[in-house]
Amino acid sequence: MLRGFGMLLPYLGGVDALLLLVIAIVLDACVGDSPWLARLLPTPATLVARLTARLDRRLNRIDRSEAARRARGALVSLCLLLGALSLGLVLAFAFREVRWGAVPELLLLARALSIRSAWTGMGQTLKALESGGVEAGREAVAPLTDRQTWSLDIHGVLRAAIEGGMLRLACGLAAPLFWYAVLGLPGLLGWAAIDGMAQVIGHDVPRFRQFGGVVRQLRRLAGWPPMLLATLALLLAGLFVPGCKALGGWRELATARRHPWGPLALPVAAAAGALDLAMAGPRREGEQVVKEPWLGRGRARATSRDLRAAMALYGVAGLLLVGLTVSAGLIAAGLGL
Repeated sequence: MLRGFGMLLPYLGGVDALLLLVIAIVLDACVGDSPWLARLLPTPATLVARLTARLDRRLNRIDRSEAARRARGALVSLCLLLGALSLGLVLAFAFREVRWGAVPELLLLARALSIRSAWTGMGQTLKALESGGVEAGREAVAPLTDRQTWSLDIHGVLRAAIEGGMLRLACGLAAPLFWYAVLGLPGLLGWAAIDGMAQVIGHDVPRFRQFGGVVRQLRRLAGWPPMLLATLALLLAGLFVPGCKALGGWRELATARRHPWGPLALPVAAAAGALDLAMAGPRREGEQVVKEPWLGRGRARATSRDLRAAMALYGVAGLLLVGLTVSAGLIAAGLGL
């Protein structure tokens, strides 16, 4: 059973909780993208996203003033975050007090991670492009990106798949691992709340510019440490993936720091440099032209070979992140933290 409750890596119980983390990672890697599992046990971020969408429809009305929409959005964001942190704290104590409390914590942890789904999404996009052309590729890449896929050409589909995979590595693996390590279940659910809200109202578009302002700031603040970890893992992974430019990612980090994406730009820039690609950048979203700087100074015309290399980079970086987490947990347990 979990033996303690504390901050900064005793993992809410040292080796016991470290074992839970490893099992959860294995479970998600094996069945994390199963449709039946998504229906039976939605992820915490998905549940928050559904609730956020309902609150957005009720409270973010265009007939309200910008100040009112900003205040309502701030209230929604802070209430959902505090609710998630409080729920995590209650569950941490509750699971510690019951005999089989490790089982529901394991299920919650496994559903909060997102390893398999991004890998599957990139693979399905590659297969769809090769067998069904660009139309099939647009449909396959949709779960990985918030772009309007109907306007993407084949190179845009490939870039969107790579960008989406790298962002999922950071937001779906590095961030849950980091915040579970630091704050246990409160940290895990707190990040899930931020991520779920950001999926709905975190876009810097006219409808959400006021209502989602606090969410964007929360994601920026909470995202820096795990984004740095994911970036480091990708930079190191470039040393082991054939065809990647190991030093290319390092050169792109300077420009990524000034990108409008904030910390989310770091892992994408690292992958762009390693793959010799240019990602993000200016594009058309329906009637709107999005003027964003490029991440990377390589080719914008991504190929299927680039997506295969990105999948290898994703896999190696994921293993490095897990290895780093396990090592940190063992060191912390050995030091008696």
